[in-house]
Amino acid sequence: MIVTHLNLSEYRNYAVADVTFAPGANLFVGRNGQGKTNLVEALGYLSTLGSHRVSSDQALIRAGADAAVIRARLQHNGRDLLAEVQINRSGANRAQVNRGQIKPRELPRYFSSVLFAPEDLGIVRGDPSARRRFIDQLLVLHTPRLAGVMGDYERTLKQRNSLLKSARSSGLKANQLTTLEIWDDRLVAFGSEIIDERVRLVHALSQPIRDAYAAVVGDDHGPSLTPVLSIDGVDAEEDSDSVAGAPVATDLSTADRFRTALAARRRSEIERGLTLVGPHRDDILFELNSLPVKGYASHGESWSFALALKLASAELLRRDSNLGDPVLILDDVFAELDAHRRARLAAAVSSFEQVLITAAVLDDVPDSLAAHTVHIEAGRILAAPEDIVVDRDGVEIRG
Repeated sequence: MIVTHLNLSEYRNYAVADVTFAPGANLFVGRNGQGKTNLVEALGYLSTLGSHRVSSDQALIRAGADAAVIRARLQHNGRDLLAEVQINRSGANRAQVNRGQIKPRELPRYFSSVLFAPEDLGIVRGDPSARRRFIDQLLVLHTPRLAGVMGDYERTLKQRNSLLKSARSSGLKANQLTTLEIWDDRLVAFGSEIIDERVRLVHALSQPIRDAYAAVVGDDHGPSLTPVLSIDGVDAEEDSDSVAGAPVATDLSTADRFRTALAARRRSEIERGLTLVGPHRDDILFELNSLPVKGYASHGESWSFALALKLASAELLRRDSNLGDPVLILDDVFAELDAHRRARLAAAVSSFEQVLITAAVLDDVPDSLAAHTVHIEAGRILAAPEDIVVDRDGVEIRG
């Protein structure tokens, strides 16, 4: 899959932006704060429905505007597609594909991208929530229908927590909460599917991350990923140095382990008014040379692990997705690497259909990735190598 054109309206520092893209490498160059990252962030939003820099959509809307619009022309297997999302300051966001209305959560069915940025170091060194967010975004790209399952789980979790808080304030005992069993059933049904899919995906990443780490670093430091599950007795939100739990009997299904764990924590849940078991309390243990990356790895090793994690994700999507190659986005990555690793990274990404790169300094990027270069200054596109024209919908396309 490739992006052929991006149009932005009232997005970040752009009143309007129109950019054409080429297959292969596309390099956006500009000093910090000029708007180059905003362009690739917008494309990342189309596939993940979120920003890699901020948690709230409000920050994406230009000051003084009521809504921002991201519109991208995509091409896959000879088919052209127009994907759009309108991010509203008030009210629900809206999305369209080929001018037909869809639910925003359905956008990942049509566009797939993997973005790596300096902020992704937080996946490795940050809280469990960063790792859950990473694996869930990848899950939706890999299996889009899971967006609905995750939404159902979040709604069930919210209702169950509300009931637990009511029980705490009214002093009800665990055996008096018959309504809780209804929410337990729903929590287990949705949560077990999420857990199983996460575990499968983590295992599927095992070999790709070894390959990606070796490609970037040049050595095999044994990178590995291990699920840490609250249903197996390890609560990542309470154990800051969480490790994988003890092996669980294979004759117990995920749902059975989930129900057993809920029963064991029932008293604590009522006391705290909070659901203490489920995928919202899980983590992933990252290791290099059999030691946790968090707390043991150097800055360079942590950076390389995070980069390898995203390259492995892109490789997995390329292998399994009906959309083919995801668009690979490298945001301000090369400044952190020495010349040797820059060359290795350039070689590692050269086989992808399309790679989008941002850099503050042109010389930081290997020549092999700089053939299609766009310069950006103060929210303006200063140079693009091809003429563009405007179609009848007001969208600029390649001339």
